[in-house]
Amino acid sequence: MSSGRLERVLRDIQNASRDARRPDARLVAVGKTRDAGELAALADDWARARPGAARAFGENYVQEAATKIAALAGAGLEWHLIGHLQSNKAAQAAVLFDWVQSVDRLKLVLVLAAARPADRAPLAVLVQVNIDDEDSKHGCAPGDVPALADAIAARPTLALRGLMAIPAPRADEAGRRAAFAAMRGLFDTLAARHAGVDTLSMGMSADFPEAIAEGATMVRVGTALFGARA
Repeated sequence: MSSGRLERVLRDIQNASRDARRPDARLVAVGKTRDAGELAALADDWARARPGAARAFGENYVQEAATKIAALAGAGLEWHLIGHLQSNKAAQAAVLFDWVQSVDRLKLVLVLAAARPADRAPLAVLVQVNIDDEDSKHGCAPGDVPALADAIAARPTLALRGLMAIPAPRADEAGRRAAFAAMRGLFDTLAARHAGVDTLSMGMSADFPEAIAEGATMVRVGTALFGARA
C-alpha cells in the first residue's frame, strides 16, 4: 500500500466534490482480501494525511471482517459491511459493524434490529438498490425502497441513513452517469420522507469522480488505494 495512492484518492474526492459544489464525499476503504496489517498501515497514513478525520473500512464478508475488527480493536476505526449479507450472518453483523450498507429485504431488517445491542448506538443502515435490474446483483427493486425504508426507520436500534448501489459496469460514461443520476433521484425522494437520511453510497475505484458529480456522498474504494489484487 502506498501513501501516495491514498493522497491521490483523497485529492480526487476533494476535487470532484468541489466541482459538484458539495461537501467532500466520505471515503470508505475497501479491505476485501487485505489483511489487518495492510489496513493498519492505511489507517496510520490516513490519520497523518487527515488528522481527526473518520477512517472507515468496508468489508464484504462477515467472517473475514470479524478477524480484522478484533485485530484492530482500539484503533478508532469505523466498520462498514458492504457485501451481500446472508440472513444467518445478520445477527453477527449487527454486533460487529457500525454500518450495514447492503440491506435489501425485510428479513434482514428484523434480524439486525433484534440483534443490535441496546447499549450501542443504533446501527447505521443503507438500503441496497439494484438500480439496473441485473439478475446477478443483489439489492431491492427501486419500487421497494419506500416500504423497506419505513421498516428500518421504525426500529429504534437501527438508523436509516440512505441508499447504496453497485450499478452495472458500462464502457460509456453517459450510461454510468445515468445510473448514478437515477440513484440520486431515489435518494432525494427518500430524504424528503425521512429525517436523518444523508448518505448516498455509490462509486468505486474506476468511477467515483463521476458518482460524486451525480450526487454520491460516500464512495467505496479498494484498488485505487491498495493496488490490484495479486
